[in-house]
Amino acid sequence: MSNGFKTLDELDLTGKRVLLRADLNVPVADGKVTDATRIERLVPTIREIVKKDGKVILLSHFGRPKGKANGEFSLEQVCSAVADQTGHPVGFVATDWVDVSAAREAIDAAPAGSVLVMENTRFHPGEEENDTELAQRMASLGDVYVNDAFSAAHRAHASTEALAHLLPAAAGLAMQAELEALESGLGKPKKPVVAIVGGAKVSSKIDLLENLVTKVDGLVIGGGMANTFLFAQGYGVGKSLCEKDLADTARRIMDKADKANCAIILPIDAVVSWHFKANSPTRLYGVDAVDPDGMILDIGPSSIERINGAIDDAHTVVWNGPVGAFEMEPFDAGTVAIARHVAKRTHNGDLVSVAGGGDTVGALAHAGVKDQLSYVSTAGGAFLEWMEGKPLPGVEALKK
Repeated sequence: MSNGFKTLDELDLTGKRVLLRADLNVPVADGKVTDATRIERLVPTIREIVKKDGKVILLSHFGRPKGKANGEFSLEQVCSAVADQTGHPVGFVATDWVDVSAAREAIDAAPAGSVLVMENTRFHPGEEENDTELAQRMASLGDVYVNDAFSAAHRAHASTEALAHLLPAAAGLAMQAELEALESGLGKPKKPVVAIVGGAKVSSKIDLLENLVTKVDGLVIGGGMANTFLFAQGYGVGKSLCEKDLADTARRIMDKADKANCAIILPIDAVVSWHFKANSPTRLYGVDAVDPDGMILDIGPSSIERINGAIDDAHTVVWNGPVGAFEMEPFDAGTVAIARHVAKRTHNGDLVSVAGGGDTVGALAHAGVKDQLSYVSTAGGAFLEWMEGKPLPGVEALKK
């Protein structure tokens, strides 16, 4: 047992039909998978099941078909990518999820050690409704259930929540690794803990900030979000992205942080431009003197030094969101500098670093350090809800 949830080694997989909830919701262009990262992370669990002559029956959603069959969202198109990653033949099982008798016959006829991809679970409206009858039809196809899709764990759907209560259930190896990494990040971290939160809008991360100030020793706020906090402190932010109507919310969060002895770390200088486009002219300003016609698009060198200093004092860093408009040069400099500093301290054994969220993964890849942190989560919404301190239905269902 690990952290209260069941793990793969607690299930008897030998010769069993294993319903493996995966996240095969991967980007596809012209019928080809363009980023197989989520599939790669399933490989250890698939191999472990195959090694024990179990049949791997992959369940996943794909896109938003809105409860109806739609060829554009068929999972048949990802089978070749699963085969490429596992080095194992992969079959496809078509079903409308209303009558699964033919699917059951296909699964029973498959030899031991087979890997099969079931049709998109969202082709039935009961999937997103967490329908028990649909979950029972799914359960009839297998002997045990394994969830290896942390990225879908924040949703109480038939294949992520209801199904887990109908069969012996456990976390897959990727799910286990994710949960253990998250536990080391915020659950039972080595202190001091510094959180870095960036991105465009405070409004999308109020719950996150409210939770973090009670859990961490330092909270770095960057990106467009920082402008709202600077405005709340009385600084002019020019024509920068800023949610001025959330100034009171920002002040409330700062007060809460103060009472919790959490240091809020905001930019002290900024890279300002007058055009929101790559390589436009820039000028460095202190945050107390930003040009009223300019836009803050990145943090400046003094801010980088200040944030890196906080990272030097930390034993754990949790990161969600870039600190500037990293998609455009030269406004990627702040995010890249911090990412490389986190990676260096992690490499030296001085830091446990956990990062996640779509833009964060992209920013770390841009900085060339995506594989150099302790753990980088490919889960978007689930990672954010975990950071917000919310229970995740797909994880709760696996608990003992």
